[in-house]
Amino acid sequence: MSSLPNTHDVLLRNAELLSGQVALLGVSDAAVMPRLPVSGLVMSEQAGVFGALEQQADGWQVLYGYDCPGSLAGRFDTVVVFLPKSRAEMALRLAMARFLGSAGARILVIGGKKEGMGGAARQFRDVASDVAKVDSARHCQVLSGTNREPLADFDLAGWLNWTRLEYAGVSVDIAGLPGVFSEGELDEGTALLLDTLAEQPLKAPSVLDFACGAGVIGAWLQGQGNATGGPLQRVDGVDVQSQAVFCARATYKQNGCQGRIFASDGLSGVEGRWPAVVTNPPFHSGVKTDTSMTETFLAGVSAHLEAGGELRLVANTFLPYRSLIERYLGPAEVLAQDRRFTVYRAFRRKA
Repeated sequence: MSSLPNTHDVLLRNAELLSGQVALLGVSDAAVMPRLPVSGLVMSEQAGVFGALEQQADGWQVLYGYDCPGSLAGRFDTVVVFLPKSRAEMALRLAMARFLGSAGARILVIGGKKEGMGGAARQFRDVASDVAKVDSARHCQVLSGTNREPLADFDLAGWLNWTRLEYAGVSVDIAGLPGVFSEGELDEGTALLLDTLAEQPLKAPSVLDFACGAGVIGAWLQGQGNATGGPLQRVDGVDVQSQAVFCARATYKQNGCQGRIFASDGLSGVEGRWPAVVTNPPFHSGVKTDTSMTETFLAGVSAHLEAGGELRLVANTFLPYRSLIERYLGPAEVLAQDRRFTVYRAFRRKA
C-alpha cells in the first residue's frame, strides 16, 4: 500500500486530468513528484517539504509558499489546489491558482471529506465555473472547475493585515496573513510567557525565538529592551511555515527590529548558538495532539544554547515537557502557571 497522503494518492489516481503545464499548490509529500507524468510548478508552504521538493522534483519549478513571481501569471493549463487547514488560507490558495492559471484553465481541488471540503466547495464555486465532483476515493474528494476570471495580479504583501499589540507597557505592530495571527489577538500561552519575560527579563544580548510565528515575541522583546535599556540587541526567529516567515520579516521591518528569520523544519536549517532560546511551540497536527516537533526541538536545542544558556518555554500544562527539558538540558522550574498553561525555565548544563 502507498505511504503517500491520501490526497496525493487521489491525485495519482486522476493523473489523466493533468494536461499541459501543471501547477501543484500545497504539496505535503515530495515523494509524489517522481510518479507524476507531467511537469510545471510545485509549491509547498512547509520548509521541510520545500527542501525535499528541491531534491526530488526534477524538471519542476519549486516555490516556498505564496511569494509568487509576477512572470508566472497565466502560465498554467491545470492548477491543483490541495486543501489547507485554514479556510482563510483556502481563499489565498485559490487566488494564487487563479493567478497562475490561464483563462479557461482547469482547477482541481483535492481534500479530505471530513477536513472542510464542504466549505471549500462553496469557496471554489464563488471563483470558478462548471464546478463538479469528479472523484471520491480514500476518504477524499476531487472537484474540478474552470478558471473563468484569471487574476492579473497576485501580491502576497497585499494580503497583509496589521495589528497594534500593546502588552506590559510595550507596543508593537504585528503583521498577519491568513492562518498567521489572522485574528489579531495575543494567545493566552504567549501572554503568560510575556508576563514572565516582563517580570524576570532575559539576561542575554541575543535570543532565538523558536516557532516564531508572526514575530510577536521577538518584536515585543526588542521593544522591552529599548524601553528598559537592557542588554538585548537581537532576536533571531525560526519557523517552518512560509506565511509565518513572511509575517515575521514584515513585523521586524515595521518595528525596526534586529534579527534574522530562518525558514526551517525544526532546528535542522539553523546554525549558531545563543545565550537564550524562547518558544511557544505548536503541538497540534490537524485535530490530533502531536508533540513530536517539540520533542525533537528539545532533543536538539542544547546544540544551539551556549553553556549555561537559558531556555524559556510555555506549553499547555497537560503536556509532558518538564521531564523532557530535564533530560536534555537540566533542572526545570515553573515560572508561572494558570489553569491552561505553564512557563518553564531551564539552563543548559555547563560542560
